[in-house]
Amino acid sequence: MAPIQTATERHTIAVVVDNEPGVLARVIGLFSGRGYNIESLTVAEVERSNSLSRITLVTSGTPMVIEQIKAQLSRLVPVHTVKDLTEEGPHVERELALIKVAGTGERRIEALRLAEIFRARVVDSTIESFIFEVTGSSEKLDAFIELVAPIGLVELARTGIAAMSRGTVAL
Repeated sequence: MAPIQTATERHTIAVVVDNEPGVLARVIGLFSGRGYNIESLTVAEVERSNSLSRITLVTSGTPMVIEQIKAQLSRLVPVHTVKDLTEEGPHVERELALIKVAGTGERRIEALRLAEIFRARVVDSTIESFIFEVTGSSEKLDAFIELVAPIGLVELARTGIAAMSRGTVAL
């Protein structure tokens, strides 16, 4: 009899940690040491007075693996809180991308039309290219990138997901 397979789930996890050298390396080491993948990772200082940073990461795994990840993160010494935004209810996820598109003539016009539809801002322009700034869900960014690729996608930089619970509950 074959073992029961449990489907993998995508989870967004927010972690508040001390803002000190080596903390991010310890978090990443926890994932790599156990063969877990990080699909998206953002880190920034959120409280200068208490020297705290917030790590938002997206990972996938079975429910058991996700629980193990959260438990192991909670045991790290510089970790203050671990919150599974996916499990805890409605939350907002956003990502930013800078997308360089080359093109002249009709291709240039088409790139600007697409940018207008996706509410992308032109943050740099030359005679032969644009750099667009697009903010929104990862799916929105993926759709814009897919449409501008045939026009002349040159370069792409993405921030990773930033996420926050809806309502008044704080991390």
